[in-house]
Amino acid sequence: MASPPPGAGLTEYERRREENIRRNETILAALRRKAAELSASFIPTASSPKRPKKQHPLARTTSPVVLRRSLRTRGIPAGESSACDGANTSLNTPPSPTKPRSTRELVLRPVDVRKVVPGRILSLRILPLSDRTVVVAGNVHGHIGFWDVDRLVEDEDGDGVDGVFEYFPHRGSVGGIVMHPAMLHKIYSSSYHGEICLMDVEKENFNTVYLCDYPIFSLCQAPNSPSSLYFAEGNELKLFDERMGKVPTTWSLHDHRINSIDFRPENPYIFATSSTDRTVCIWDIRRMKKKGSESLKVLEYNKSIQSAYFSPSGNMLATTSLDDTVRIFDIDNFDDSCTLKHDNRTGRWLSTFKYEFHALSHSLVSNPSLFSVMKLKSMLAGQSGAGMTAIYLLGA
Repeated sequence: MASPPPGAGLTEYERRREENIRRNETILAALRRKAAELSASFIPTASSPKRPKKQHPLARTTSPVVLRRSLRTRGIPAGESSACDGANTSLNTPPSPTKPRSTRELVLRPVDVRKVVPGRILSLRILPLSDRTVVVAGNVHGHIGFWDVDRLVEDEDGDGVDGVFEYFPHRGSVGGIVMHPAMLHKIYSSSYHGEICLMDVEKENFNTVYLCDYPIFSLCQAPNSPSSLYFAEGNELKLFDERMGKVPTTWSLHDHRINSIDFRPENPYIFATSSTDRTVCIWDIRRMKKKGSESLKVLEYNKSIQSAYFSPSGNMLATTSLDDTVRIFDIDNFDDSCTLKHDNRTGRWLSTFKYEFHALSHSLVSNPSLFSVMKLKSMLAGQSGAGMTAIYLLGA
């Protein structure tokens, strides 16, 4: 007896509904593949010195979306996973920065090193992906490179060897890179030539969305606003609205150049700025005025401040100063702090040292020389809340 054809016994409405579901699933699958590529082709211009490499699809994972905690990225030999289950503790109640906790020794192995871009790296960003580790780096020549740490991908043309892809969207040194967790198909980057480019992963291109006459050293997005981009132009903080395609608001916050901007994860209205005027300020965006804004807290130093970043829990603030210190503050009690001595004056040929937390795994993200990083690792053991699991280095 012949089986009934598909859709037999269904009403017209039910058949149309089934067709719509199948069509939507096909579209969503295509979008997921494009978003997983995390690469783009640069739109060449008359002044472009180099054509970008064509992106090739990365191997998709079939594992569920979970926090990536592989043994290799944690520096743990195979077979010792049971001994380190406690390393992935909750971020809700991090310890006081003045009470260090023991942590496993971190090891840098040749297999964990990649040359992502040529020349010296100035900016580094670990993308907020839960199922893999992807590092984006920008160098002094305007190149941006992607490294898919968890995979080795090589195509027939030799591109993407060891999961590395390189592109050329900027005319000058790359100052900042940012991706919002709610908009994984869009990546903003800035340069010392006053450019801000938006990379659309689905359309596979870079577009210049803002130009100015001043270098742009840092970018940031509020946790609750994926369409808004905050950046510093000199001593002014500016808000770029992607929906409007322009900068509708500007605030004058410091006496000298702003070096970093970072929003507190648990409160999308609170953010911190560091400046060459030797101060770190904490602000409430709801109380901001175009001129004469009052900060919630001012931390004064003897020399310029290179960075001020919140921990993933938002309970700690780490600052890096040219007075050769890294200071970690308890946000609820600024008198509770930890001061670490470190040679932060990297000079002309080394990238500026900055202490920054990795948003997903309490890793240390920094960019001094290898010797300085390994020395800092021994001093900061246990200072990052649940314990550091990796150190990401920037080098030539």
